[in-house]
Amino acid sequence: MLEFDSKQFESAVALWREWNERINVISRKDADNIYEHHILHSLAIAEYVERKYGGFKPGARILDLGTGGGFPGIPLAMVYPDLQFVLCDSIGKKVRVAQAVADGLGLRNVTCVNARAESLPEQFDWVVSRAVTSLENFYPWVRGKYREGILYLKGGDINQEISDLLRRFGLKPSSIGTWPIHEWLDDEYFAEKFVIEIGKDYLCPPNSNN
Repeated sequence: MLEFDSKQFESAVALWREWNERINVISRKDADNIYEHHILHSLAIAEYVERKYGGFKPGARILDLGTGGGFPGIPLAMVYPDLQFVLCDSIGKKVRVAQAVADGLGLRNVTCVNARAESLPEQFDWVVSRAVTSLENFYPWVRGKYREGILYLKGGDINQEISDLLRRFGLKPSSIGTWPIHEWLDDEYFAEKFVIEIGKDYLCPPNSNN
């Protein structure tokens, strides 16, 4: 299970609120819910990885594609200071916010880049993202850019998206798994939100005893 001190995120919330007044990266009506709806949502990826794999491998490099103002990359970087995170977005003003928050928090394991995924020359261990687009659109952007897999935060009825992805790219059903976030965060907001893993043959859900 993921363990962290929620107090360490207080300064992060303050930074995001301050920057959101200048550059809108979070809905104004949701600005009071940054911790619950954005930070905790981002950390669902960490909880999933802890449950299923016992954490990320030491020294892992992780790409956050379409990071916006720094989600899920910055909360994950705070929990995993020994891992390296590259936060990428094609919109410069969003990257500016992510960089400012990372600098304000003194995160030395975060690099922010204003670019499209296709232009990134390197390969990463994992790609993470939060509902940037449909899975069918997202997958070709990062295909070949990861060694372990994709961890994607998505809400709503995901079955059709997964079916479309499998059909278009000829992926094995065993390469995709889903985990309902409400198993960790018992809140109505997370009732239909999932961590979707795309990668190697999917072994079992994180709570399985198999």
